[in-house]
Amino acid sequence: MRIRRHAGLADYLATWEAMKAFTAARTRSTPDEIWLLQHPPVYTQGVAGRPEHLLHAVDIDVIRTDRGGQITYHGPGQVIAYLLLDLRRLGFGVRELVRGMEGAVADLLRDHGIAAAGRVEAPGVYVDGLKIAALGLKIRNGCCYHGLALNVDMDLGAFAAIDPCGYPGLQVTQTRDLGIAADAAALGEALADRLQARLCGTAVPAAARGAAMPGTLPPGGRHGAP
Repeated sequence: MRIRRHAGLADYLATWEAMKAFTAARTRSTPDEIWLLQHPPVYTQGVAGRPEHLLHAVDIDVIRTDRGGQITYHGPGQVIAYLLLDLRRLGFGVRELVRGMEGAVADLLRDHGIAAAGRVEAPGVYVDGLKIAALGLKIRNGCCYHGLALNVDMDLGAFAAIDPCGYPGLQVTQTRDLGIAADAAALGEALADRLQARLCGTAVPAAARGAAMPGTLPPGGRHGAP
């Protein structure tokens, strides 16, 4: 499995197009990849997204995407881990993948003395009832893209404009507020290791850690509202 990083903020639409292109071009021998990055401020609606979960007008772009789930927020200080995996080759289904993703985040937080867990009825990872990580996936021809978002050190106020993941009244938290001093870059690396261990049973060798994302990703910026 290859780990790729994008320096700075990665434009959401460009990243989404890059994920779709990567998945469409896959062959049976294409290595799986994890993309680590951060986005500029953006709300994204999943395929099941309902307009009423955006509580009022915002001056941040709202993009309807092809992942599962409802509305969420991405912004600086949040670690995004996009998983571009061949599920057939790995030998597990969507439920196993979701459990593995949630388990990887819980493992990472446990390393810092924080107890966290997923919920069967509401995918994601929670600490004392507060959501700290959101999940969303797209499966196409046995392969997945999109992934998870871990709140690290960001403006949580942006979540006040939405029902996070479609749940009215759901509150969110982040690693900084839980006393974890590590920054987004360090936690992203640790999360990639935990994902690799959960999904493949191995650690990520240093040689497999790519220095940069594919060149198709421009710097972050605003998008026209869809």
